[in-house]
Amino acid sequence: MKAQATIRDTILILLGILSAGMGLKGFLLSSHFIDGGVTGISMLISDITSLPISILIFIINVPFLWLGYSKLGLRFAIKSTLAIAGLSLCIAFMHFPDVTHDKLLTAVFGGFFIGVGIGFAMRGGAVLDGTEIAAVLVSKKMQVVKVSDFILILNVAIFSVAAYFLGIESALYSILTYLAASKMIDFILNGIEQYTGVTVVSIKSEEIRMAITETLGRGVTIYEGKSGYGKDGQINDPRDIIFTVATRLEIPSLKSTILAIDPRAFIVQQSIDDTTGGLLKRKGIH
Repeated sequence: MKAQATIRDTILILLGILSAGMGLKGFLLSSHFIDGGVTGISMLISDITSLPISILIFIINVPFLWLGYSKLGLRFAIKSTLAIAGLSLCIAFMHFPDVTHDKLLTAVFGGFFIGVGIGFAMRGGAVLDGTEIAAVLVSKKMQVVKVSDFILILNVAIFSVAAYFLGIESALYSILTYLAASKMIDFILNGIEQYTGVTVVSIKSEEIRMAITETLGRGVTIYEGKSGYGKDGQINDPRDIIFTVATRLEIPSLKSTILAIDPRAFIVQQSIDDTTGGLLKRKGIH
């Protein structure tokens, strides 16, 4: 199993390197658009100084790799170092076709390929950009700063500098590249089956539980609770509160099933970043 996991991670990282290389050499570099994070900093410095971007990407990532080693472990640091070194070598020595000179297509698809590459590498347990490492560590030390907030602040600074050196138009297209890359990273990591937590409060909780478990094939958790003064006019009335997890595609069917049983049911949805264990896949319904 460990060997299979290693092979899988290696394939994902290699695919990530090739995809990110395609995004950079096949789209962005010829148009002088940049991405966010360490990759964007490297591209910006390369445009200003004419230093090779392949060398800059590795050198600027070194401090972040050291942070990753000290805080996240040797295995993560080794995999990320090899992944970033592979990306540098890919940019330096591999040939990619210059796909298009259309600025909008360049920005969107350059970000698409970079996002896919970073997402695949993260799936393989490595990073191609050290910004994520720094963001996680900063958010742990300064609990008021979220990971997303740190990355946003950093990228605002990068694109502001890009607007000064590369011009407003290039900076705006670069922001579009970053947004496309961010969306693809989110899709690769979370996929179309991103999960949503659903809490249901109803006087017909047992019927709803049966419908969810037997008809929809989903697992549920039951909480014992009491109602406050609600629309049914009952105070401190004991009732079961149902919690289940479903994919975004299953939510409409789930809600319609619940409301068909109890049109007055109180339904609360919340996004879930990650899940482990439990009945997350549908059971076979016969």
